[in-house]
Amino acid sequence: MAEPKENEFLDDISEAEAEEFAQTLDELEDEAVELDSLRAERDDYKDKFMRALADAENSRKRGEKARRDAEQYGGSKLARDMLPVYDNMKRAVESITEDQKEAAAALIEGIELTMRQLLNTFGKHGIEVIAPEVGDKFDPQIHEAMFEAPVPGTKSGEIIQVSAEGFMLHDRLLRPAQVGVSSTPG
Repeated sequence: MAEPKENEFLDDISEAEAEEFAQTLDELEDEAVELDSLRAERDDYKDKFMRALADAENSRKRGEKARRDAEQYGGSKLARDMLPVYDNMKRAVESITEDQKEAAAALIEGIELTMRQLLNTFGKHGIEVIAPEVGDKFDPQIHEAMFEAPVPGTKSGEIIQVSAEGFMLHDRLLRPAQVGVSSTPG
């Protein structure tokens, strides 16, 4: 009879070990599930962080571009308002006759100096004159056709008259050159 008690004791130990092993497995499974959950949460936060970092970098780049644009093109309204002053001064210089040059040489020289200074100031701020010539090809990107006329000896699309010069502010059109264009059929 002593033997069954010994086997019973061994059976109890085996059951206890099996229960403890099962409990350890359950704990390990719970920890694995919790670890997986924490990893997923970490990955989610990492993704959100990377997106926020990219968004911040994009915002920085947009701000930098806006600052550069404001620096380069901020004065475009003033520049556009100064163009009629240039046009009037140019007309005044072009209308001077030889008699007037002799009679009012100092005044005319002052007007010409002012004109050069205005052009130098334009150049310093990135404003360039678009000065098409008669015979040049019409370019709708920088020219504005004021009229079309069939002129013998010209090709269709050639500039036949320049009414007003155009201006570029860096790489942007400030005002197109105003021109007359030939419509002579080819």
